[in-house]
Amino acid sequence: MKYVIYILLGILQGFTEPLPISSSGHLFLFKNIFNTEMLNDLNFEIFVNFGSFLAILFIFIPDIIKLIKSFFLFIFKKEKRKIVKNDFKYCMLILVGSIPVGIMGVLCKDKIENALNIKLLGIAFLITAISLFLVKNIQGTKEDKDITYKDAIIIGLLQMVALCPGISRSGIVLVGCLLCKLKKETALKYTFMLYFPVSVASMGLSVLDFIENPASTNLLPNYVIGMIFAGIVTYFSYQWLSNLVKKGKLWKFSIYCLGLALFVFIYFR
Repeated sequence: MKYVIYILLGILQGFTEPLPISSSGHLFLFKNIFNTEMLNDLNFEIFVNFGSFLAILFIFIPDIIKLIKSFFLFIFKKEKRKIVKNDFKYCMLILVGSIPVGIMGVLCKDKIENALNIKLLGIAFLITAISLFLVKNIQGTKEDKDITYKDAIIIGLLQMVALCPGISRSGIVLVGCLLCKLKKETALKYTFMLYFPVSVASMGLSVLDFIENPASTNLLPNYVIGMIFAGIVTYFSYQWLSNLVKKGKLWKFSIYCLGLALFVFIYFR
């Protein structure tokens, strides 16, 4: 029975991670509905997050390899700079877009999470719902090469807001991209390019926590099963998101988040 629960929690993580509905918000909600030690198990959270990371890395690995190669060619091969300058600029846009949330995460992440309560979670879901609905009719024209540093700063500042569980990181970044007039495909790619620096930094901190509080050997099989299911479901969940974004149906997630907000306000009144 415990294996089934770990599988279900892995599926929950995998399904919600790429979608603009806040995986951390769902975890916090489930913690308040179900009183189970598994939902408070930091080591399990580390494993399933890693599973989702691997799935998204697998999807974008060709882009990442290309960007890394272009970055170093630009620095070390002067004769190649004209060829790879757009990719190098894109790398810098990822860096610029990641700086605000990095600073805020170091300074305030623990304070934000400690201050969170179930009522604020409902408000956070509502903010996500409204944000997604407001951009439903925006049609951008910018491609990768057209993104500006101003766009990256605006999107990066919006990403800071997602440190609050319930405000979806992918959702709020997609909103920022669309407000900056990026094409839907361009917005989706940049959103998940910004996912990697944040995720790598979070996992780095998680590894330190894991070293301080190593997992029980008996629980490792459960964690690995949860991680595998999280990775598999994340892959297919991203494909679903990609199709909806390209079809201009991102607003459907706003209805779901509105429903979550109403559930929180009614259930925990």
